[in-house]
Amino acid sequence: MIWREASNSMSFTSHMQAALAEAIAAAARGEVPCGAVVVGPEGVVSKAGNRTRELNDPTAHAEILAIRAACTALGQERLTGYDLYVTLEPCPMCAAAISNARIARLYYGAADPKSGGVAQGPRVFEHATCHHKPEIYDGIGAQASEELLREFFAKRR
Repeated sequence: MIWREASNSMSFTSHMQAALAEAIAAAARGEVPCGAVVVGPEGVVSKAGNRTRELNDPTAHAEILAIRAACTALGQERLTGYDLYVTLEPCPMCAAAISNARIARLYYGAADPKSGGVAQGPRVFEHATCHHKPEIYDGIGAQASEELLREFFAKRR
């Protein structure tokens, strides 16, 4: 998220379009279309799409790859003060990584009733053992994210 001062008011700039572009690229590679973008005061720090099949790595979700790339680029293990935009509600594994990375704000598009870990399923951030809970904003670009997922899975059936 980028806040800009303008006439004594704050304005919000969404980076969900960049996450959607990563999701579209993931779908073109035959991956589940999920994209993620890490944003800080300096702007976009990293972007990624799912690569689980390409890398033969079940942890290569867009969120994990974007967090790893941001930490590497910044030379730090935590992303305190940084935002994460994701096209799909993070799964429990990714929610735990978001917490461990100390992401400040999570913006996601489509809800994931089957595999989500934020508002669905285990609701990772609600557990007493969760050390950090980001601010959460859901439904950002949800329609475009849902449509992309529907089209992807319709072609697979």
